[in-house]
Amino acid sequence: MSEQAPPGSPGSPGSPGSPGSPGSSGSPGSPGSPGPATVPKQEENGEASRGSFGQVLRESILEGNSVTVTFLAIFTAMVIGGLLNAFTNTKVLHAWGNFFSAPGAAIAQAWDTAIGAYVALFEGSIFNPHTVAALFQQASFATAVHDGYLSAVFNPLSETCVQATPLLLAGLAVALAYQAGMFNIGAQGQFIGGAILATYLGYGVSLPFAVHVIVCVIGGFVGGAIIGWVVGELKARTGAHEVIVTIMLNYIMAYLLAFLLGNVLQRPGRTDLISPFIAGNAHLPLLFGSHLRVNAGFLVALACAFGVWWLLYRTKTGFEFRSIGKNPSAARVAGMNVERTWVLVMLIAGGLAGLAGSTVIQGTDFSINFQSFGTYGIDAITVALLGRGRPLGVVLAALLFGALHAGAPLMQAATSTPVDIVEILQALIVLFVAAPPLIRTIYRLRATRAAGVGQVLSKGWNA
Repeated sequence: MSEQAPPGSPGSPGSPGSPGSPGSSGSPGSPGSPGPATVPKQEENGEASRGSFGQVLRESILEGNSVTVTFLAIFTAMVIGGLLNAFTNTKVLHAWGNFFSAPGAAIAQAWDTAIGAYVALFEGSIFNPHTVAALFQQASFATAVHDGYLSAVFNPLSETCVQATPLLLAGLAVALAYQAGMFNIGAQGQFIGGAILATYLGYGVSLPFAVHVIVCVIGGFVGGAIIGWVVGELKARTGAHEVIVTIMLNYIMAYLLAFLLGNVLQRPGRTDLISPFIAGNAHLPLLFGSHLRVNAGFLVALACAFGVWWLLYRTKTGFEFRSIGKNPSAARVAGMNVERTWVLVMLIAGGLAGLAGSTVIQGTDFSINFQSFGTYGIDAITVALLGRGRPLGVVLAALLFGALHAGAPLMQAATSTPVDIVEILQALIVLFVAAPPLIRTIYRLRATRAAGVGQVLSKGWNA
């Protein structure tokens, strides 16, 4: 015979505290009454919610999400770059030759060389305390402003923004195409196309100030967009791979520039490959006076970054870009015009790279020569890679690389560190960012539970 529970036990159907009894709704411990028993539970819930942020932060660090991996990749690259800088220095090598007789001096020499280079890099790109000290030594604030001491304080940031502007626009050109599953290796050729048209409109057309600036900027976009359109059209109509086409167009545009500079665009009275100066009305306006080089091109680049973000994540067209980038076959089945999207995305990407050329011509160089395009095409790929192909990430990556470029001259002048160490540092950053498993192994991070960091860097190359 089975035993029955006592009438007063909590488990009996007729007990006052049981959920099924009529009197349970009024009992102090029942769920329906806000009695004293609920207060400890509410406090426990509050403590859990307060601890949730710390728990999430801890899990993010231990699991190695994209932000953590990127930060650790930059830190690791800086450590290795510092070691390379130190142990390729003749003074450091001489000190370490006497390591056993003076170990402290050897370690101190290596430390001072590595840290000194980074300090000079920081002072040349972000903040220089010597300029601040000179500012406060002036008789008055008006004198400091008039003599340029105030501008000297903000000059490192200004140079960082100047260097970041074309990197940001060219990086967006690569990142936007990447979101649609295409690798735009042709930012250099598109940069040249935009620079050529902006230069010609700058000196060959006479217009009022504001109109002339806008016409040249639009011309830069159009010049790059034409090159991008060619790539997209060839891919859509013939299936030609965009990587091969863009690489070939880089060479075509470089040789076209050389030909034009030796004929149509050559500056009168010169035999070298350089164009005439653009008119003063075509210069991008300076943002903070004549002592700082940062100009409206930086605002144009930030506006383009916002525009790309809005296009990708707030419009139907952007949804199609991302859908085709994930799976073009499924997108075609869903009714999306894949070929038209390829043409459109390359047209916009080429225009962004052309804007990069326009900002260089109108903002800093004011003429074009065979070195104007520099390494922007290659740097654009690294910026887009470091930014994970997302607009905000590209902005931050461009500012980082702009700071490295801006601080390199002072680093070389102050510490005799070769500027090449900056290129090595950039390469190391990209190397570690592109290898999240290596960073997780070095710092013993747990693998992420969902696909994240590695997936962003491995998709693409679709036919």
